[in-house]
Amino acid sequence: MALSTLTGSVIIVTGASSGMGEATARALHRAGARADRLDQLAGGLGDALVVRTDVTKADDIARLAQATIERYGHIDGLVNNAGASLAGNVAEVGIDAFRRVLELNVVAQVAMLQAVVPSMRESGGGTVVNVSSGTTRRVAVGLSPYASSKSALNVLSLAARAELADDGIDVSLIVPFITATEFGGGMFSGPDAQIGGMKPHSAEFVAAVILRLLQTGEERIDLMPGAEDWSLARLPDASA
Repeated sequence: MALSTLTGSVIIVTGASSGMGEATARALHRAGARADRLDQLAGGLGDALVVRTDVTKADDIARLAQATIERYGHIDGLVNNAGASLAGNVAEVGIDAFRRVLELNVVAQVAMLQAVVPSMRESGGGTVVNVSSGTTRRVAVGLSPYASSKSALNVLSLAARAELADDGIDVSLIVPFITATEFGGGMFSGPDAQIGGMKPHSAEFVAAVILRLLQTGEERIDLMPGAEDWSLARLPDASA
């Protein structure tokens, strides 16, 4: 169920210490939502709840969901943003490192969804936004361990969307282009960073599109290479 308004909505944002997660939490605060955040920013985000969470640990996830419900009474939305990159080729990637990335980028995303679904069902619906990667749109030579984890997330997102539709829960997918954040060692965060002659998108732009998805529950938005298309951050015109 798309959130008709973000004002007063209770949204959990994972991976919110920097980059797209931080920008999303700030944007949600400006929109009037209650967003779970880390304490170095929570002081400037009004009624934000601080819950330090390792999303690869079941106990931490359970504690996060319970603390949110105890504080606000329910959960309206989840932005599944926590993740990590892993470069390498299929024949050489370290298996232990690959397992860790799959745990964080795939298993933890499912675990977070499972943690919020009971509250959303009780409330009559909600919205989950899963953050994927543009590497899933190509043969990601040299980044296949990371791209494969995000490809798995894509498939799971589409399945969860169909499976939870009758519960009024929308599962949406955002597929960003390269974003100027600390992700991947900050290789695209510099002022002169380019890829293929194009500038990375800003974290603020991606965050604005995430807010749209929370409100519309659309299936998927792909952010394509090129200039930031801020029309994607606006709600569709229902009269069109």
